[in-house]
Amino acid sequence: MNPLLILAEHAARVEAPAHHVRRAMVDWFACVSAGAVHPPATLMARALAEERGAGRAICYVDGQLSGIRHAALLNAVAAHIVEFDDIHRDSGHHPGSVTIAAALAAAQHHNASLETLHRAITAGYEVACRIGMAVTPSHYRFWHTTGTVGTMGAAAAVAVVLGCDATRIAHAVALATTMTGGLQQAFRGDGMSKPLHPGHAAEAGALAAMSAAAGMTGALDVLHGPVGFAAATSKDTGNWEQALAGLDGPALISAMTFKNHGCCGHIFPALDAMIALRAAHRFAVEDIAAIHIGGYTATKDVCDRPEAQTEQECRFSAQYCMGALLEIGAVRQAAFSPENLASPAIRAIMPRVSVSLDPGLAQAYPRQRAANLTVTLRDNRTLTQYQPTRKGDPDMPLSDGELSEKFTELAAPVLGNLPAAALLERLWQGHSLP
Repeated sequence: MNPLLILAEHAARVEAPAHHVRRAMVDWFACVSAGAVHPPATLMARALAEERGAGRAICYVDGQLSGIRHAALLNAVAAHIVEFDDIHRDSGHHPGSVTIAAALAAAQHHNASLETLHRAITAGYEVACRIGMAVTPSHYRFWHTTGTVGTMGAAAAVAVVLGCDATRIAHAVALATTMTGGLQQAFRGDGMSKPLHPGHAAEAGALAAMSAAAGMTGALDVLHGPVGFAAATSKDTGNWEQALAGLDGPALISAMTFKNHGCCGHIFPALDAMIALRAAHRFAVEDIAAIHIGGYTATKDVCDRPEAQTEQECRFSAQYCMGALLEIGAVRQAAFSPENLASPAIRAIMPRVSVSLDPGLAQAYPRQRAANLTVTLRDNRTLTQYQPTRKGDPDMPLSDGELSEKFTELAAPVLGNLPAAALLERLWQGHSLP
């Protein structure tokens, strides 16, 4: 069994569930709009200005037309900056930031139909998420899944736009696989490099697809071979039976997690648990003596950051995000404003928040993202809440209306109310490329 060939055949024939693709595009444009005005997207657009050249793809960072690779790169970077982009729960991959950036750039450049774009995006999600499922969770110990498997997803998506058959798609994915990257250490501290992971993945995947379409070949055993991708980046040569299960079922893009909080998704279950606990018991912030989060492996390893200071660190700090939720009522864009990052009230809550690994929750990860929350009140009462999933996950999805509200919240401050509303309407109802 060669998983790459199976996935390439699947990508060549997969049907697009149009409404679910539209949901993903609404979410993507919301994230791109919000991220396009911030570093590192703005810095990279400036750095690449002299190299951009001619093209017909739109770079949403500065509104300029670009070639496929530069538009894919910059738009994917922008999509990941505010940490609101979609997640495939079982692989731990953010497929939209990479796949849609690459597919849309190729579709715009080649004036493809909306139907072709939808098929390309669906194919990219299928390839990337299924490869991610094969190597998760051990892969995530050192690697950022979005930067690695995202490259293969972008390659598949662009190859579909370019009209490649299954053989050419296979070579595109093979070429992309050897260009993957993205280290966990890049976002365990401060710095701007995390959004570069989807950016590089989108550009490298596009390059791989364009090369394969021109006749370049790749090593077709590169995913499962003894020194291939899975062997090099996970515990073994990959759980391909799990990854390839359900190929004839609903497309994976129909089961995405759309973020309801603007921070690392590993913090979400604890935040949702606190929302439920406060609704049930009506305690005030000043009543809280201590908060303990029992989580799965990544909750502890990635998000236990009691001393977080910068915006980047705070988006990955369970302590900061819990403080922001309690003090300002939500962990959305406003939570990471300079004023709130320096808020004494939020900072006063952070030392009261502790995080530990819950072995039972760790065993269920990644297919279940849960938390056990314990709140100790100053009157010595102890309140507990088990949160088995996250709002926004496939089993507790955001409605179309909630996605539209998220879009307006993120996009309207950048685009203006009327242009944002017009774009939103086109994404839901349009029959041509946005």
